[in-house]
Amino acid sequence: MLIPKGLQVQRINNLTPFKFTDELGDRLQTLLDKKKADLLTVEEAIELEAIGELDEIFSYINAVIVAKANDHS
Repeated sequence: MLIPKGLQVQRINNLTPFKFTDELGDRLQTLLDKKKADLLTVEEAIELEAIGELDEIFSYINAVIVAKANDHS
């Protein structure tokens, strides 16, 4: 599974957002393509769901980071 090694934190200006590595981003796209073609295995469907949940969590965390940075600007 790519999730443990698929996460990174990258400093941009004064912010440090969470994001997927290129490897995990590519895996996400592969899974989405397979889902669209109705070719996902059960394991891949679970993996896709987990990656999607992480994406939502990261989006929320990053939004909070940006909001707090804007409050302090």
